[in-house]
Amino acid sequence: MTRRTEWPDSADELSRTAGDAETRSGRRGRRGRQAPEDGPVDSGGPSSSRAESGPPRTPEEQARAICLRLLTGSPRTRKQLADALRQRGIPEEAAQEVLSRFEDVGLIDDGAFADAWVESRHHGRGLARRALARELRTKGVDSALIDEAVGRLDSEQEEVTARALVDRKLRTTRGLERDKRLRRLAGMLARKGYPEGLALRVVRQALEEEGEDPEFLEGHLPGD
Repeated sequence: MTRRTEWPDSADELSRTAGDAETRSGRRGRRGRQAPEDGPVDSGGPSSSRAESGPPRTPEEQARAICLRLLTGSPRTRKQLADALRQRGIPEEAAQEVLSRFEDVGLIDDGAFADAWVESRHHGRGLARRALARELRTKGVDSALIDEAVGRLDSEQEEVTARALVDRKLRTTRGLERDKRLRRLAGMLARKGYPEGLALRVVRQALEEEGEDPEFLEGHLPGD
């Protein structure tokens, strides 16, 4: 007879239902018998039955516990969690059922993840829209959600951030040949995803304000 999965009605209840499973997992870890986090899911064989009290966990229960443990560490996208469940041997049908339920109760929200990622990575690392979009694609975020999240950064904000990055880097390039300074500063912005025209304009302005010859800069950097 197939065991029916009973789904809680809220995120809090969903978290509580995994409590026993996580407690059992913690006991195994303290005894030195817990599998590595990225290892296969316990198959529920005879040795597992002896180590745990109660009936073996269903794939859905295992998937819930895995997802909750990962989400406790940091927010994850649906694709990231799906990949983790696949690596741990959770059947696809059970994984998709759990992931859909987590979305229903708000524990998975790729749109909110994308918004937070853009905010954190732009202000913390100075990444531009192009680089942010590339990172979000690798995490499996839908293109429409990516466009919406990176669209909150306008060109004016990008230019302000690019100038701040150049200002911090300027002093480390003093003493270098002018050509090398130009390449180093523009290359730094390019690696962070800034368009070439914007990167070169910001570098030119910064160097002009520092006293570099405007005619030299005009000869080496394209205009607006």
